[in-house]
Amino acid sequence: MSDYDQQLEKMKNQSGFIAALDQSGGSTPKALGLYGVTEDAWSNEDEMFAVVHAMRSRIMTSPMFSGERILGAILFEGTMDREVNGMPTAQYLWQEKNVVPILKVDQGLADEADGIQLMKPMPDLDALLVKAKSNGIFGTKMRSVIKQATADGVRAVVTQQFEIGRRICAAGLVPIIEPEVDIHCPDKAAAEALLKSAIMEELNSLNSDQLVMLKLTLPEEDNLYKDAVDHANVVRVVALSGGYSREEANARLSRNNGMVASFSRALAEGLAAQQSDDEFNATIDASIGSICQASST
Repeated sequence: MSDYDQQLEKMKNQSGFIAALDQSGGSTPKALGLYGVTEDAWSNEDEMFAVVHAMRSRIMTSPMFSGERILGAILFEGTMDREVNGMPTAQYLWQEKNVVPILKVDQGLADEADGIQLMKPMPDLDALLVKAKSNGIFGTKMRSVIKQATADGVRAVVTQQFEIGRRICAAGLVPIIEPEVDIHCPDKAAAEALLKSAIMEELNSLNSDQLVMLKLTLPEEDNLYKDAVDHANVVRVVALSGGYSREEANARLSRNNGMVASFSRALAEGLAAQQSDDEFNATIDASIGSICQASST
């Protein structure tokens, strides 16, 4: 079996969850602050990304971080371009850890309009997909945000996601389609009902060889996305923590059968640069264990 076929099999069938290690420019200082590293630790963006790569490397090289419980890891492009333990990051994840490497490809969010934030244009997407494929990347991730339950807005988000998703499929990668519903959306349940309808319509229009994953906010109605979980074109439906605490995110996730976690902040909760290796490993072991348990329903 090729690496891709092995990775697809793992993504489809193994228990576990996806680690989201893809904070980019805007969210990096906050992520580092929670990790106990303040902004006086760097003087420019390059130094900041070197500091965050050290944090991600510490997570990835922890003996607790392995393919036994972790399906895949979502990387920022700068992380893919760097090395972990002397190996290119994606290669290290798959060959040393049996963790499927995934690349964040969006360029951030456009300004809010009609209750949503679409993705900014991605003029270099095709070149990035070629680069990702050559680096051994299995799939991609791209995020937009729904802040209001507006039918036209939700439709625009889903249309954009699947249009780009089809291009990613054509490049031989599996896109993670992420139309996040803001957890502070005033009518979150209504937004999620609109979202589900739009997603199912798009899924039903895919060709049999166009495989996608979905990354969705934990819904107000338990098992709302069960039809998507069971869809022939869907490799996996994963949940984002979206600002919920790990405890709240795990509780919601455990009530949504077949969904698994793809947590970022909730995974790193409690980790600190100042911890000894033993403390760090014990903390991340407990985090991974609790997220795995919530993902196994």
